[in-house]
Amino acid sequence: MAPIQYIVEGGHRLKGAIEPSGNKNAALPIIAAALLTEHPVTLDNVPRIRDTETLVELVRSVGASAEWRGRNRLAIHAKEIRAADLDPDLCARIRASILLAGPLLARCGEVALPPPGGDVIGRRRLDTHFLAFEQLGATVTATDKIELRASGLKGADVFLDEPSVTATENALVAAVAAHGTTYLRNAASEPHVQDLAHFLVALGANIEGIGTNTMVIHGASTLGQASYAIQPDHIEVGSLIGLAAVTRSPLRIVRAGTEHLRSIRMGFERLGIVCEVAGDDLIVPSDQTMKIKDDFGGHVPKLEDQPWPAFPADLMSIAIVTATQCEGVILMFEKMFESRMFFVDKLISMGARIVLCDPHRAIVSGPSRLRGARVVSPDIRAGMAMLLAALCAEGTSKIDNADQIERGYERIDERLNALGAKITRVPERGR
Repeated sequence: MAPIQYIVEGGHRLKGAIEPSGNKNAALPIIAAALLTEHPVTLDNVPRIRDTETLVELVRSVGASAEWRGRNRLAIHAKEIRAADLDPDLCARIRASILLAGPLLARCGEVALPPPGGDVIGRRRLDTHFLAFEQLGATVTATDKIELRASGLKGADVFLDEPSVTATENALVAAVAAHGTTYLRNAASEPHVQDLAHFLVALGANIEGIGTNTMVIHGASTLGQASYAIQPDHIEVGSLIGLAAVTRSPLRIVRAGTEHLRSIRMGFERLGIVCEVAGDDLIVPSDQTMKIKDDFGGHVPKLEDQPWPAFPADLMSIAIVTATQCEGVILMFEKMFESRMFFVDKLISMGARIVLCDPHRAIVSGPSRLRGARVVSPDIRAGMAMLLAALCAEGTSKIDNADQIERGYERIDERLNALGAKITRVPERGR
């Protein structure tokens, strides 16, 4: 597959309305969880991106049918599935391959997983998954593959040693199939975890405490068929807020899922960017102050990520680029991943005034005039951040490895061009 490059002409103001795609981080566990039931499942608002396409291939490889019935509608029927050895090449493409562990263990009693791939943003441990599976009655052995076996999953009082999103999702799916009641404590509560839980309830599962850090799952419910629509991607909404701000553009983000945007809006307000809520739409006016708010007493403020419902780690790259266009100084503190900050050298080469203090902290002083440059997209979120930087820079930028952006943002070049951006994709997309 040919590498993808974006050629971006900066300095254009955007205008109009845009709808965010379905949440990729909800779609992936929901596609995997569709293997739990032998009945048909129809999913709407599924983002048609590389990661979902790869997971669909993996779902087919274990014997389920999975067909696209429209641009964003996916029909899955796992009438009979087998715990075949999963394709290591497909698994290496996405970290979400680990999400097949829960449903395959539940349906087949065993699964052998090659090591999952995904973004290189720091160490992403899998221990929490395996500790949860063991507490639910599975045995785990790890060599060149990860082998899980369970003659029958049993409900348990499970305490996750960290509120990992994917570990919570795997444990939740396994607990739905386990006999008895499971208490899942220190669980992640991000919107995509809630979306998975609501999908499982639509199948017939009995789950209490959705949206909190303790869920109670009354397992071994009879699961049937379901039609379910994936919720909008709050990370894409946050990316669009940053885009509107740095290009000084008025944007209306329609069907934005405003109930999940409180901490995101608060984070951008610290940068001097205030959004208006109109029903389920979010309006970003063009007349923003773009002035970073000092902490009480005139102290240098800090924007830090934390587990939900605080400011999400996936928006830290976007917030850093946005801060380069705001007046003032702010400390950006990325707590979750130790390699996510390393893209700032590319911003510095474009003219940003940033001091990288260590792998987790950067001081941004703005505003700075960015110049077009040739840069590389290291991961999904940093890639989108580079695209924002290119759109507000003077001159033309080339973003190599734009494949990474397309792993998380559906046809983002076409959708932004419809608002007035000038992004050329090389090679052109096939129809």
